[in-house]
Amino acid sequence: MSKKVLMQGNQAVAEAALVAGVKVCAGYPITPSTEVVELLSKELPAHGGRFIQMEDEIASIGVIIGASAAGKKAMTATSGPGFSLMQELLGYAAMVEIPIVIYDAQRVGPSTGGATKPQQGDIMQTKWGSHGESPRIALCPSSVEEAYNLTITAFNLSEKYMVPVVILADEILAHIRESITIPEADSFEIINRRSDAPPQEEYLPYKVDNTGIPILPPLGGGYRYNISGMIHGDKGVPNLAPETIDYCIQRINNKLKKYYDDIVMVEKIEKENSKIAVLAYGSTARPAKGAVKMAIENGIKVDFVRPITIWPFPEREVREIARRVDKILVPEMNFEGQVAGLVKQSIEGEAEVVQLNKISGLPFYVEEIYNQIIKIERGEK
Repeated sequence: MSKKVLMQGNQAVAEAALVAGVKVCAGYPITPSTEVVELLSKELPAHGGRFIQMEDEIASIGVIIGASAAGKKAMTATSGPGFSLMQELLGYAAMVEIPIVIYDAQRVGPSTGGATKPQQGDIMQTKWGSHGESPRIALCPSSVEEAYNLTITAFNLSEKYMVPVVILADEILAHIRESITIPEADSFEIINRRSDAPPQEEYLPYKVDNTGIPILPPLGGGYRYNISGMIHGDKGVPNLAPETIDYCIQRINNKLKKYYDDIVMVEKIEKENSKIAVLAYGSTARPAKGAVKMAIENGIKVDFVRPITIWPFPEREVREIARRVDKILVPEMNFEGQVAGLVKQSIEGEAEVVQLNKISGLPFYVEEIYNQIIKIERGEK
């Protein structure tokens, strides 16, 4: 039977991770994500798991990669400065195809920035913070209940596609408390990584079937095989032949393209004959949706689109919106307009993109976004 509870965002992430089957959490306390590791440090032993506090965030991500390689679902929680330190090993996890989950409660940056203030400044870092090009999935909840549900989704996608998954929240979502409905734990689909490996004498760790997903039995569980952050072929040993380099990079990146429809999630509200769309994500989607509702109540037809999956970016869905409207307003809490840039790249000039950026450490208010909609409707700059 489902239950209704008052819950903080960070608590929702931690409790959902337990439902998803997390067995190892390693972390270093950092505001505004600390409550996640605090709760898991208390609860994991009762669930057959373990929390390990490490000396820093580099060690923390190293531990969860090792734990996952040994067959345990593993996660860490951090914020901007710690996420920066994790980038090299995030790329390593993507390269060797070890599933991990990282919770990043974004805060004002750069550097130490403002620990208790929200920002949406880690969008590009999530995808491009590591050198080279490697796959990762990023999910962006906009409510406490969605943070709970998407945490389970994050573990499922990570295990299914053998890829790192980042849950991109921010200080607002981390610390807000909301009444949420939690279904029975056994009502959730829980996905575990594949275990149907061939016999040891026939086994090659990165020889894939038509799914494109490797089967990696738990290290220490009987199978002996090699994994390497260097370019590798089916055997997992370093191999820098040009054809192997091409094959390796193509394969690890193409698997997310292949399963785009399963990974990408978008919320859309469309009104007939709209000329304006508002695209917002994360906690900013909350006031943005309120502004769209206010505009509609005042006779202005406005579409609303919310990318739930930020990486891979929902290019198809955004392009469809661009073909319906003349202008797309993108409010976000960063300086450059990181998602606005992705929208421009996706739509290739099919609509005008209007940026609305806020970097004061304060959230958007409904009126701010509504007033910008009015300006666009009137043709004002």
